[in-house]
Amino acid sequence: MQVAHGALVIDLATARVVDLTHPITPEMPLFPGDEPYAPEALSTIEEDAYCSNRFSMAEHAGTHVDAPAHFTAGAATVEQIAPEQLVGAAAVVDVTAAVAASPDHRVTVDDLRSWEARHGALGARHIVLIRTGWGARWSDPARYLNQDSQGVMHFPGVSVEASRYLRERGVRCIGIDTLSTDPGQSETFEQHRAFLGAGGYHIENLANLEQLPEAGAVVVVAPLPLARGSGAPARVLALVPASGGTAS
Repeated sequence: MQVAHGALVIDLATARVVDLTHPITPEMPLFPGDEPYAPEALSTIEEDAYCSNRFSMAEHAGTHVDAPAHFTAGAATVEQIAPEQLVGAAAVVDVTAAVAASPDHRVTVDDLRSWEARHGALGARHIVLIRTGWGARWSDPARYLNQDSQGVMHFPGVSVEASRYLRERGVRCIGIDTLSTDPGQSETFEQHRAFLGAGGYHIENLANLEQLPEAGAVVVVAPLPLARGSGAPARVLALVPASGGTAS
């Protein structure tokens, strides 16, 4: 069986599935002020013959989606993101070298044009995934937030100019392997306002981006369809062709 997305055709019998999702745990890194994931047992196999739990957590914790409503009143909430917008061709923009030089790196238009020079123009079929290498810090929340002595976080993000460049080309989503698409130092979240305000959505706290080719994979995003939600935890999967993927 094959799955096609635009010019991409992937044979499901031989494709590799990469899980881009971090497990949800009470210990996972959180944006300052968020409450940790809290599970509660309702029944157990030993006492009730079946297991059931309930939980509470922030919409924007763990690997999650930001809906346009996250920063724009009256905009689409998470359950209103069209299903066809949740599947797209992965464009993996690698900025790990720049981040190694500066944790405050902001993805630039030149970073995006460099990808385009190798793989063709970015457009409406794409989900752009920013590979910073920051996901390697996930198991150590202090290193993941990377706060200085004043409590200011230092991790990479996306510039407003790059966000506008992508949205003007119809790119539906920006994903990143950090706590936020805005860089850690941001206090005004201008990148969120620019991209979400123009109708796009985000995925934050992605995992395993180093396992993807720069082009050729297909991404499937499955957020919980929370009614009136400004975002939601999501399972994010990538289908990588057996060839490794080179087409865009």
